[in-house]
Amino acid sequence: MTYAEMLGRRSEILKRTIGEMILKENQKGLGMQESSFLRSMIKELHQNEYELSSGRR
Repeated sequence: MTYAEMLGRRSEILKRTIGEMILKENQKGLGMQESSFLRSMIKELHQNEYELSSGRR
């Protein structure tokens, strides 16, 4: 598995997990720790997407 494939797979997993957390947030709300975790996952997803797009150039 190449680095780009690994980043792509990681992005897929992050998107799925972020989606699940957003659904939970909309239904029940998130605690402080969960909100912090969600923000860190979003930052990580943005970093992965940036690295993927930089590698394609």
